[in-house]
Amino acid sequence: MIGRQIAIKASLLLLVTTFMLHGACSRRTGNAATPFPDANEAPGWVKTGETRTFSAAELWSYIDGDADRYVKAGVESTSTSDYKFQSKLEAVADVYVMANAAGARRILDSETGGSQSLQLGDAGRLYAGSLAFCKGRYLVRLVAYQQGPEVQPALQTLGRAIESRISE
Repeated sequence: MIGRQIAIKASLLLLVTTFMLHGACSRRTGNAATPFPDANEAPGWVKTGETRTFSAAELWSYIDGDADRYVKAGVESTSTSDYKFQSKLEAVADVYVMANAAGARRILDSETGGSQSLQLGDAGRLYAGSLAFCKGRYLVRLVAYQQGPEVQPALQTLGRAIESRISE
């Protein structure tokens, strides 16, 4: 009887310890794995919603009409999050995970019109209301919903925060 109670208590203790360790590891992995900065990790920027993720097969539901180009370049998944800068500028951040760096660079290089080169990641482009860069097999695109002189510097701040979270 006492042996059985000890065995049950030991089993429960093992079960609780396993769940606690799994939870601690999951939190650490989740934070390190996301390229999307938390509130004010990019000064002035706050993430305003949940991150949405699309597989290559589902990408058409997010970027209807242009998904085939990304699929042909080797997109594996796309994640997107909404942000707000100082409660006045809204933007969306998209992170495309490609099969390789060549696919990310192919998409970036195909969209150079009306942009200037930007020192961000391996290569970057800055537009009036958006920016894009690639770092290894990742392609990042930030698009602001407003125009104005504060847009480009603000997007660069968010872009640098995302770049710092991407590791190969």
